[in-house]
Amino acid sequence: MTDTLSTFAGTIWEWLNANQNAGALSALLAVLTLAGGAGGWLWRRKSKAPAPDQSGGTRVSASTGGVGAGGSMTGNTITTNHGATPEQIAAIFAGVRDLSENSEAKAIAAANQFGTISREALTSFFTILRHEQVPPEQLTAKLTAFALQYREMVDRLTALERTAGPDDRPTLAEVRAAIEKGDYDRAESLLVTLEDAQANARATAQANADSLARRQAATRAERARLSTLRFDHGAAADHFLAAANLLPTGDTKGRGNYLTDSADALRQHGEERGDNSALLTAIVRYREAMPSRVSRPKLWARVQNNLGNALQRLGERNGDSARLQQAVDAYNNALLEHTRDRVPLKWAMTQNNLGSALKWLWECDGDSAQLLQAVDAYNNALLERTRDRVLVDWAITQNNLGNALQSLGERDSDGARLLQAVDAYNSALLEHTRDQVPLNWAMTQNNLGNALSILGRRNGDSAQLRQAVDAYNNALLERTRDRVPLSWAMTQNNMGNTLRMLAEQTCDVDSAKQAIAAHETALEMFTKLNVPFYITGTTNNLAIARATLAKLESGANPATHQ
Repeated sequence: MTDTLSTFAGTIWEWLNANQNAGALSALLAVLTLAGGAGGWLWRRKSKAPAPDQSGGTRVSASTGGVGAGGSMTGNTITTNHGATPEQIAAIFAGVRDLSENSEAKAIAAANQFGTISREALTSFFTILRHEQVPPEQLTAKLTAFALQYREMVDRLTALERTAGPDDRPTLAEVRAAIEKGDYDRAESLLVTLEDAQANARATAQANADSLARRQAATRAERARLSTLRFDHGAAADHFLAAANLLPTGDTKGRGNYLTDSADALRQHGEERGDNSALLTAIVRYREAMPSRVSRPKLWARVQNNLGNALQRLGERNGDSARLQQAVDAYNNALLEHTRDRVPLKWAMTQNNLGSALKWLWECDGDSAQLLQAVDAYNNALLERTRDRVLVDWAITQNNLGNALQSLGERDSDGARLLQAVDAYNSALLEHTRDQVPLNWAMTQNNLGNALSILGRRNGDSAQLRQAVDAYNNALLERTRDRVPLSWAMTQNNMGNTLRMLAEQTCDVDSAKQAIAAHETALEMFTKLNVPFYITGTTNNLAIARATLAKLESGANPATHQ
């Protein structure tokens, strides 16, 4: 069994200029759209299990629908004018493995080096994540996203204080101070008070009605961003919609921006909470926000890309090839404006997203052309997502490319493709290091083991099978039973299948016994977690391993066993 690239964190690589900044925050937020084995990070996810292969295991593939495995980049813009750089912010949370007080203390100590994130704000980050019971594989990425959003909001409020009128300026300063202290309740209360005052001013004003409307809409938008910082994307979507509706009738530009922000928040809510109705509403809202390509080409491309993200997520969850094809069409539309010459990193981001949608479409339809197109899209992305330029994106796309190549190699019994997949995974591991992104490293080790296992089975090469076992053992150093029980059991089951094949090739009784032990431990966990599909597959795998051991102990050739 394999599972998705379920997180990335570590360093934030990209800090673009203000005109092209779809960068660090959007990348991180996109990562957070990802989950376990099916592409969409949820707390209460009931995901569709992958199909079993002919060996009684699970077809070796890894989901590429989200950023962690594929990259649903949203078009959010963030510009930090002072304070810690994105790389420094990422370093504060690098390698966070839990939400313990010890981890919090280490983060606070690291933040003190840069002096830009208060102890109170950091404590609020950890408090929110504890309350939401965020999975361990998402902690580093989510904490880093919080910190980036926090810096962005403080910077924006600082700028607003300089441009706001005398009636608004004192309250905005208080809001900023409250956020810097992590006191979001007070910040919300102050924004509500400010908006009420602005509404009263509008009601009694004899002139400047449009200006007052825009002020009130901007305040409501700040409430939306505060809701995002508080992990309440549903409320953020409502606030952005309200902000759009507060604008003067003729302000189509501002309305389009707020509607797009509202749709982004709905998509985030739908992805993280397993709420498909929110994704459906996001799709409707993206289409409502869509300007003409001629009038606003940049927003048009952003909406097309993010519409593709929402369509892809629904298609992944429901196995809906029609939705996935619509996602492919949306990404291809975005590429009409996200051109390599004009915005190379956005072009690469959209190519990566396109590859993900095509890979999922192949999963549904089995059309080999789609898988080949996915490989082409990932290779296109890597033309601009180079290691020296955007190292985390480069590693993500390398992993995605490995997934697609592995699927091609397995489908066609193509050893060359499988070796290319191994190379891609090894490339990803250059940046997916154990120290920086431990669970990401473990996931890539697991995927590497899968590719080597397929190669070893195809070639009858026991050395490749042993390398696969080594990779699985590496994965289990971070995929522990207590920390990520489902992923731990998946890797145990993968290793059991590989050890059983090694036993058959080498007539090694010890390998067969180890295979049985691995399947037994995996089955125990799958039973505890009550995942029927995995219980059935692992029960079958265990029976085959036991039959292999029986043949070995009887002196028969286990390789004849099917």
